[in-house]
Amino acid sequence: MVRLVVVGAGGLVGRRVVNILDKDPIPDLRLYLTGRSESIGRQVEYRGQTLRITHTELKLLKKADIVLLCTPGETSVELVQAIRGGPVIIDTSSAFRMDPGVPLVVPEVNGREIFSHKGLISGPNCSTIQLVMTLYPICEQFGLSRVYVTTYQSVSGAGYKAIAELERTSFDFITAGSTSHGDESQFPHPIAFNLIPQIDGFLANGYTREEMKMVNETRKILGIPDLPISCTCVRVPVFIGHSEACLVETQKDPSIDVIREKLNQFPGVTVLDDPSSYVYPTPLQCEDTDEVYVGRLRRDLSSNKGILYWVVADNLRRGAATNACNIVRALVRGEG
Repeated sequence: MVRLVVVGAGGLVGRRVVNILDKDPIPDLRLYLTGRSESIGRQVEYRGQTLRITHTELKLLKKADIVLLCTPGETSVELVQAIRGGPVIIDTSSAFRMDPGVPLVVPEVNGREIFSHKGLISGPNCSTIQLVMTLYPICEQFGLSRVYVTTYQSVSGAGYKAIAELERTSFDFITAGSTSHGDESQFPHPIAFNLIPQIDGFLANGYTREEMKMVNETRKILGIPDLPISCTCVRVPVFIGHSEACLVETQKDPSIDVIREKLNQFPGVTVLDDPSSYVYPTPLQCEDTDEVYVGRLRRDLSSNKGILYWVVADNLRRGAATNACNIVRALVRGEG
């Protein structure tokens, strides 16, 4: 019997972890749920049982075989410091992603890294996950020389309060023709019916922290530390689902037909690509699914070895919960 504790089980990602494990259970898994004060006592239906979210107690965590942290970075740091050396810890926050001693894992891409852990495994940024799951099969076939990506990221990536703000301000705009934007806003500008070309704070190089996360995490996961990557991250008024416009330059002359085939064969990736029939992925159709969807595949007109495509995934499931559950499955099965 493997004892798994999900910390942050009442949050956006934690709730989806429980849902995934409920629908696709891991044999001989015993699940425990803990969370913050607002979720304490909440009942959760799981495999015919009623589980209750409890306080996060170190005693419980230390007795577990695996602890899955669906928590903010500061909380993850505190808990890892307190229980490291006991259970295997999977952290979904950004706290340890670039630590050279911590594997940063997307199981479909670099699952072998899971078993190089020293008690701690990190899950990547949601936008990074869907990007590398498309880059890897292209890299395997044609190599990579450069990657350009612009993301269109939903408000759910910023949490519950951001979702509530989009709901409220959209209603205000429709009914009153205007909306307020105060100090309590989750964004630097109004988000309803707007685009904001900033996610997280700016760095000295002019890029945001979110953009540099994607650059550095992609290089680490693919094992190409000098891969040229340029990134612009944009917050959009969409509730769930991150989209990305990608321009990839390959080392070998690429074939769109071969790339389409390789992507469609890759675990966790589905190609939806028939523009003449308006078939391409959108956030609404990808919500509450575990796949990465690709469409608008075409040759780049400005470079001989460039290809363009569009990627969409549910950032809360595929971009966090599904990835974490797949790491748990690999640990339980002993397969990388």
